[in-house]
Amino acid sequence: MSRANLNKDPKDVASMFDGVAKRYDFMNDLLSLGRTRAWRRATTSIIAPTSGLKILDLAAGTGSSSAPLAQAGAEVIASDFSEGMLAQGRARHPELTFIKADALNLPFPEATFDVVTISFGLRNTADFDKALAQALKVTKSGGRLVIAEFSHPTWRPFRMVYMNYLMRALPAIARRTASNPDAYVYLAESIRSWPDQGALSERICAAGWSSVAWQNLTGGVVAVHTAIKG
Repeated sequence: MSRANLNKDPKDVASMFDGVAKRYDFMNDLLSLGRTRAWRRATTSIIAPTSGLKILDLAAGTGSSSAPLAQAGAEVIASDFSEGMLAQGRARHPELTFIKADALNLPFPEATFDVVTISFGLRNTADFDKALAQALKVTKSGGRLVIAEFSHPTWRPFRMVYMNYLMRALPAIARRTASNPDAYVYLAESIRSWPDQGALSERICAAGWSSVAWQNLTGGVVAVHTAIKG
């Protein structure tokens, strides 16, 4: 399967990410004009990893989001449902613990983690409300949820330019540089169809989380949502 559709069938999405795993981090840096690393640093700062903190990193892919957490002393499990991404992650970060896991059916006991985080992966789940509920289940009472995800720029003129870029320039760049450009057409479509900051916050609350807030990065191109398990 060369790409996934917006119905986000898990097998199609996993197959798509298997196919782009080797160049996924490079393409993300290219297509975000180099902002991906800054967004990840900001998310790490919000998580504030410390020694002994137990963190589940969902949709961790190649481990780019997990490695800084482990380097700060946290006990991190990097999970993903794409075998291709996990293979790349294990090769690049042999120091990390990688586990194949579906965000819609997590194989961990209840109340296991101090923090559950997911960076740029929630929108690729077939049922993100269920993913939010599963994250709640495995989080300790008083534990936190941290979601970094593409969102909606807050300044309308920029939002119009950005959304047009996603559907026009981004796929064109991908066709010249990526091994599977159709995958990036899907990624652009999935970003455009994703709820804005307020709508996502409402869904997080509906899943049972409390104290939901968000921080915009790059004018809302990305938003980092946080919540607490009461």
